[in-house]
Amino acid sequence: MRIKEAAARSGLTQDTIRFYEKSGMLAPVRRDARGWRVFNGDDVNWLTTLERLRATGMPLDDVKRFAMSAHAPDRDAPDQRALRLGLLERHAVTLAHREAELKACKHFLDHKISMYRTSLEVSDG
Repeated sequence: MRIKEAAARSGLTQDTIRFYEKSGMLAPVRRDARGWRVFNGDDVNWLTTLERLRATGMPLDDVKRFAMSAHAPDRDAPDQRALRLGLLERHAVTLAHREAELKACKHFLDHKISMYRTSLEVSDG
């Protein structure tokens, strides 16, 4: 598939895919005789992984470290797997803290909305 379809399937823009390829986060993509990129299902699955990591708010440097480790020749070595696991676990902790912050913010907004609704009902009645 061409880059346009890979972008649609992965949820990334074509420019982001090109950036990921240039920065080494995406393994070099096969090219046809015209020099156009030809993506396969594994490429799209990896792009989707990168998209999901970024969607969680993982910093780009950490996504890059994750990707470089995943593409390293010794990617299955215990130290490489531990590196990726550590990145994911640290980010999960960050997300848990952010989730707690968002819940507190939602509670605050719900309280304010309730107060304003009550004050409008009292003034209308």
